[in-house]
Amino acid sequence: MRPLNKPIRAYGFDTGGVPGLRNLITDVPGVTVGHCTIDTDRCKTGVTVILPCQDNMFRRKLTAAAFVHNGFGKTAGIPQIDELGTLETPIALTNTLNVGKVHDAIVGWMLDLCRQDGTPIRSVNPVVGETNDGVLSDIALRPVEERHVRAAIESASADFAQGDVGAGKGTVCFGMKGGIGSASRLVTVGEKTYTLGVLVQSNFGATANFTLCGRDLGPGLARRIEAMENDQGSIMMVVATDLPLSSRQLRRVIRRCGVGLSRTGSYMGHGSGDVMLGFTTANRIEPEGDTQTVTILREGLLSAVFTACAQATEEAILNSLACADTVTGYDGKTKRSLTELYLSTL
Repeated sequence: MRPLNKPIRAYGFDTGGVPGLRNLITDVPGVTVGHCTIDTDRCKTGVTVILPCQDNMFRRKLTAAAFVHNGFGKTAGIPQIDELGTLETPIALTNTLNVGKVHDAIVGWMLDLCRQDGTPIRSVNPVVGETNDGVLSDIALRPVEERHVRAAIESASADFAQGDVGAGKGTVCFGMKGGIGSASRLVTVGEKTYTLGVLVQSNFGATANFTLCGRDLGPGLARRIEAMENDQGSIMMVVATDLPLSSRQLRRVIRRCGVGLSRTGSYMGHGSGDVMLGFTTANRIEPEGDTQTVTILREGLLSAVFTACAQATEEAILNSLACADTVTGYDGKTKRSLTELYLSTL
């Protein structure tokens, strides 16, 4: 097994706020993440799955929200989240041309789960996000199969790798090797502390715009590598929290992912799909009863949550870069890592 690169915080960079124990999205109790990586001569791709809870979420749905800042993307499942404000399946990430295959695999997995516990199911809304990893992976081969999706689910745990793994194996960020990154923040309200975590699949950004915690590194990097000229390629941002929020409040929170994204140098350009998804493990939707009582945070307290979301998103993106290795793609094109280009010199 390859040695894991260090996250950005290990190099002395800090995006603010107080991280959770692991500084991962899985600091939110009950959340787990799994990968299945496909790494062959032609294919550098895979699947990453975020499981929000350990029980059947189709039976007890989670409060959720979505926001599409720029819609150059092919994410499945957003319309029902917008309409009902709930999430009923794990969230899977993959590449653009494998969305349909992963969607079908999630349907099969949910049908099996519901058969096992006797939950009636006639319709289900899988949520599958994507970015296009065609620079390094022969994307037309569409190698992701149901067994890869199930392997990612079966491997899900609180501790998971970041960088060029799973759905991040072939992604490119600011002309460097991108990937999967995550971070978390603690939010204290009164006498209680809550957790907010973010996971990203980074595949965006013009090289010259790259900013590392206020350091304008982009122009120098653009002279050393095959630079990305345009802000394009997409990013998926998934927010998890145990804060008691309504779907409307959660949508307000996840929109602040855009603040963290911009801090790294993104302008969310024409060719980028900038998609934000979020869920809370509080306020589960019970399957029975005519009414449901929920607790929600007072609106005036959301500013601290907004800040935490922006901080965690920025650090998650930087972790996706710091934890990635240099990767050579199917046509011989190489995307160098931030660690090789800069962090290793510190």
